[in-house]
Amino acid sequence: MSDPRLTDLLQAVPALRLKTDPADLEHYGRDWTRRWTPAPLAIALPGSVEEVQATVRWAYEHGVAVVPSGGRTGLSGGAVAANGELVLSLERMNRVLDFNAVDRTLTVQPGIALEAVHNAAREHRLEYPVDFAARGSCSIGGNIATNAGGIRVIRYGNTREWIAGMKVVTGTGELLDLNRGLIKNSSGYDLRHLMIASEGTLGIVVEATLRLTDPPPPSNVMLLALPSFEVLMQVFAAFRERLQLEAFEFFTDRALHHVLAHGAQRPFEEVHPYYVVTEFASGDDAQEAAAMAAFEACMENGWVSDGVISQSDAQAAQLWRLREGITESLARYKPYKNDVSVRISAMPAFLEETQKLLGEAYPHFDVVWFGHIGDGNLHINVLKPDDLGDAEFVGQCEQVTKLLAESLKRHQGSISAEHGIGLVKKGYLESTRSAAEIEMMRGIKRVLDPKGLMNPGKLFDS
Repeated sequence: MSDPRLTDLLQAVPALRLKTDPADLEHYGRDWTRRWTPAPLAIALPGSVEEVQATVRWAYEHGVAVVPSGGRTGLSGGAVAANGELVLSLERMNRVLDFNAVDRTLTVQPGIALEAVHNAAREHRLEYPVDFAARGSCSIGGNIATNAGGIRVIRYGNTREWIAGMKVVTGTGELLDLNRGLIKNSSGYDLRHLMIASEGTLGIVVEATLRLTDPPPPSNVMLLALPSFEVLMQVFAAFRERLQLEAFEFFTDRALHHVLAHGAQRPFEEVHPYYVVTEFASGDDAQEAAAMAAFEACMENGWVSDGVISQSDAQAAQLWRLREGITESLARYKPYKNDVSVRISAMPAFLEETQKLLGEAYPHFDVVWFGHIGDGNLHINVLKPDDLGDAEFVGQCEQVTKLLAESLKRHQGSISAEHGIGLVKKGYLESTRSAAEIEMMRGIKRVLDPKGLMNPGKLFDS
């Protein structure tokens, strides 16, 4: 607290909680990338919208950069504070504020965990359908900031589709109340959608109204073993044609190896090169028969080598663990991650090209693939060898990412599907967005954040 600016901040916001202990600065100043050394000025933990506004106004007056902070589960460096910024953590603002049974909406504070939102919706026999493995630690504010997707995008879409309204504090401390839960609203620009996926560079989400839906139908989970990479899209087409898919997730034998080493149960006696875990509606005999017909058709065509279908909720959870446990099982290797997407129709050609590129570029690295094939999103994890320095490893990987970005540009894809651009991918933004688009994005930021203090250096340099 020796910095006089912090004394001024506490005078401006007397009830604000501030942390400056070195351990807190390190904890709150980084996200899951672990690539940058945290060096924030302090950690502010407001408890209300008014405290957020007052803190941002203080930052605007004093020229102090602000890094909004949620669960910090991001993988693009979007929540990193490495240059003396004030981290504004929203973890204390974590409550459900309102449930509206008629509108079927849930209004929440930004620091609430995704899993807590799921539980709150189910208390009212409804569902908030966005879901992914970090549900217990990621926050709704962070989900909105990156337009998080996850494992059920194939059925429900991204976070964007479920935001009925939000309140946002801009870079000047002004409070915007966007859309107010309306279903139809053609009264000009929908600024709500500018905020979604803006990575905290335009303002700070301080309240969100979420749309809810009916609970999903009864479902089953099936794990498939595939003999080759080339049959993946045929299997997807066969299952999508016959079933109402909730999820269709792909991973490699290397991914399974690491999850098993992390404590999961082996699904098959034999090792197969590729796997798919799929979840589908199965509430009656006809749907179960359709699932078996899809499986048998794939077996007859040689597209599937083996399979297992869940017989209980516990077994379904075991099968899902094989996919959802991948990121956690890889954490100790400090993986270099690519999170990319193309149109589903472009997936076969892109996958073929990418497989060849990575095979040639990383002959001595352990490369772990997995992804949401049903929505065109692929995750590529390159594991750092223990005997290779961090900087050298990242440097080698960056050379390959340049080639990958060129491939994505040819296939009209995106360098970031659901993790954001942050610090990690901003050098490749032009592979996804045109120069005109980027300049317009800069102009929007100048309006909402005139001094460039909201999460500076993320997405693009001001």
